[in-house]
Amino acid sequence: MAAATTPETVELTGRDRAMLAGDCGEAAAVAMRILITMAGVYGAERLLDIEGAHIDGCLYHGDSGVDFAELLIAGGARVRVPTTLNVGGLDLLHPEEFAGTAERRAKALRLMECYEEMGCRTIWTCAPYQTTPRPAFGQQVAWAESNAIVFANSVLGARTHRYGDFIDICAAITGRAPAVGLHLEESRRGQVVFDLRSLPHALGSASWLLPAIGYLVGERCGNRVPVLLGLAAADEDGLKALGAAAASSGAVALFHAVGITPEAPTLEAALGGKDAEEWIEIGVSDLRAGLRSLSTVPAAPGPGAGRENGSPAARSRRRRRSASDAISIDVVALGSPHFSPREFAELLPLVERHPPSAGVEFVVCTNRLSLVHLEQSGGLERLRALGVRVVVDTCVVVAPILRTPAGGVLMTNSGKFAHYAPGNVGFDVVFGSLAECVRSAHRGRLWRDPELWP
Repeated sequence: MAAATTPETVELTGRDRAMLAGDCGEAAAVAMRILITMAGVYGAERLLDIEGAHIDGCLYHGDSGVDFAELLIAGGARVRVPTTLNVGGLDLLHPEEFAGTAERRAKALRLMECYEEMGCRTIWTCAPYQTTPRPAFGQQVAWAESNAIVFANSVLGARTHRYGDFIDICAAITGRAPAVGLHLEESRRGQVVFDLRSLPHALGSASWLLPAIGYLVGERCGNRVPVLLGLAAADEDGLKALGAAAASSGAVALFHAVGITPEAPTLEAALGGKDAEEWIEIGVSDLRAGLRSLSTVPAAPGPGAGRENGSPAARSRRRRRSASDAISIDVVALGSPHFSPREFAELLPLVERHPPSAGVEFVVCTNRLSLVHLEQSGGLERLRALGVRVVVDTCVVVAPILRTPAGGVLMTNSGKFAHYAPGNVGFDVVFGSLAECVRSAHRGRLWRDPELWP
């Protein structure tokens, strides 16, 4: 581990020293001291300029977050670069959606107000990359929120290290960040190749399987940079789902998908002209293992279960259908990362054909820009009439939004929800495709699509 860095051992500019001395206010001095300390933790020898930031510290986890934000406000804190905000602790547009205590509501609200006072843009979303403006290729930024980090690095080709609470706002206030990790070109080359080329084409092009692929990748490569070879063409929502799952099961902050993401036109380019540290072949059995990892309900059958060893398809379907009928679904939760307009366009006709049962709570989390789009198209009114709750500014795994008592079964098509829901909200989880989630909510029991797995 690198020795602690001091102002004398970190290369500082004149502006850095002015901020450190308090010439730009006490908040900037506090922020600069923290950045220099973190530079030592990271082993950085200098700081670099950033052109934007995304803040995760606006989400209420306890009094320390509010105290720190209040300290910065008292010191005259203002962000120096365009800065967006992650989800907060409540839906500001629909306060009736909050199911927590009055004390928690007040503290969550105060924390959100503090970051607004610092000049941050109040978009309140974990998917800032699906709003505008967003970072350009090669642009240096300081982003927090794991799925946002991996999307910015991988899909946009921006440059950010993996930041967390407190240091994110320090970077925004100073416009500086430690020159380390994925800010630097030499740290961005791929290290572990996941070879998907042996998968049947129908599986390689199945967008609903991308969270399972991502989860598998995160589990096996930790914080190394994975390279996906043979991934079928995927749109931004598919890459969003893959990256979010990989960042949840592991510490993935950048992945390269050969022929898809901007730094990986070829395998050689993705690896930076070097050999892979590890080469992992991914087959159908690996995908099934990834799907099993995304569900905690015992014996929750998944697509393709029981088809090994030459089992006839019809008998396999009957077995899966019988097992599914025994699993009640209490909640369907979608939108982690936040739902996009395209995802709502896919969801709406499914829900209109199969509206959720009165006994199933159906919640979709999204951002304000997607909400406006949904309102203008008439989709919001139609979804609400069918019993679907649309929540903005926050997320069911980080805020008390669900009305159903903990202890039941939550179904989702989100790898991130599947990873965090058992610990954060106390529900067992079943992962499935969007259509499976909708049909299961309609029946009140788990439904599996027998056609999904060839």
